[in-house]
Amino acid sequence: MLDNPRSPRVRAVAKLANRAARSETGLFLLEGPQAVSEALTFRPELVVELYATPTALERYTEIGDAAVAAGVDVEFVTEQVLETMADTVTPQGFIAVCHQFPTSIKKIFANEPKLIAILEEVRDPGNAGTIIRAADAAGADAVIFTGRSVDLYNPKVVRSSTGSIFHLPVAVGVTLADVRERAKFAGMQILAADIKGDDLLEARNSGLLAAPTAWLFGNEARGLTEEDLAMADRAISVPIYGNAESMNLATAASVCLYESAFSHRA
Repeated sequence: MLDNPRSPRVRAVAKLANRAARSETGLFLLEGPQAVSEALTFRPELVVELYATPTALERYTEIGDAAVAAGVDVEFVTEQVLETMADTVTPQGFIAVCHQFPTSIKKIFANEPKLIAILEEVRDPGNAGTIIRAADAAGADAVIFTGRSVDLYNPKVVRSSTGSIFHLPVAVGVTLADVRERAKFAGMQILAADIKGDDLLEARNSGLLAAPTAWLFGNEARGLTEEDLAMADRAISVPIYGNAESMNLATAASVCLYESAFSHRA
């Protein structure tokens, strides 16, 4: 059992909470039983190391079975070691170290996608991870992070995706101009989610959302710039019928993605 929280091995895992360490190693941190289970089920080849407390493994026996099936060894650690490794204050018994696995945008658009989420300067990791989860739930074909958005492998992004990061292709580090060019070549319309845009309900009723669509979502505080909006075919707003001052970005993105999903399946 690994019981020294100051050991080089423990420190190396803990450093993955920092972007510099992730960039240098090409690895990232995965925390909690749900995320670890998804990794072992969908992408076991990515798991480099798997750590667990004896209590957690006894409680989640299916994770131990999945690790055995995938040929991944489980290293037992103390609660103190797990807390040192983790990015969260109260880790839930499991931590894995995984290879990063971004998908190229060339591959994404080669598969004739019908629904994509593009994140341009989305900085909040919770929003980014939740949008990945919503895109997964809505049956989207991919998510694309431009170079101005938060790091895909930020621990909070990974946690907020609740395992969806392993379910659909995600591209990173590209420019919005490049994405637009490829989307247009693939026959997709680009709809920008913007408070000044046309009403989403009108867009639905007009049949606009039935076409292959790349939804463009901007910064939480500033939204999309005029230059960004110029790259879209049309701007669409999610109407607010109550008294809320505004809508959280991830919530609005979920609505937009599902409206397209509904239209595609109508």
